[in-house]
Amino acid sequence: MRYSKSDFQRAVDLYLEWNVRINVVSRKDTDMLFEHHFLHSLAIAEYLSTREEDTAGASFLDVGTGGGFPGIPLAMALPSSRFTLCDSIGKKIMVAREVASSLGLDNVTFVCGRAEALDGRFDYVVSRAVTSLDRLYPWVKGKFGRALLCLKGGDVAQELATLNSRFGLDASHQSIWPVSEWLDEEYFAEKFVIDIRK
Repeated sequence: MRYSKSDFQRAVDLYLEWNVRINVVSRKDTDMLFEHHFLHSLAIAEYLSTREEDTAGASFLDVGTGGGFPGIPLAMALPSSRFTLCDSIGKKIMVAREVASSLGLDNVTFVCGRAEALDGRFDYVVSRAVTSLDRLYPWVKGKFGRALLCLKGGDVAQELATLNSRFGLDASHQSIWPVSEWLDEEYFAEKFVIDIRK
């Protein structure tokens, strides 16, 4: 099933309804929910398309998904992929599950727990502003076969340098993609997709 602009608007409306009860996104950010949360999440799908990666049938683990970002927008954009959304905060996972159910998303499962305790291996691990790369990496290093893809802002080159120094990773297997190559709004000027490969 392909999701249309109206489906994404329905998703935004669902989050706005839930956010009144459970703070999933900052209240000051609700006017920009689509741009700051949905579009930002979809930058991962756009990045993968620039690499012409075949994601049909691919498995994704979204670590620290909160209320479902980036996992739910990605599951809508990549309906032939499978998504596991993981977060340790039960009420946020509950919101993500309810939104997915209301949207009829059948390619998403949910785990309330810590990523490092999760069994299994995935093609991709994704995250959005969860923690520093050197803290995130130990949680997921054995869990991805293709790539770890992180949506980050700020001094990402320094974060990668710290990660590589701490874990002896090869910088030639990493790349930084500016989201501004796709979205030219000022909000995205300092936003990046960090791609860490084996």
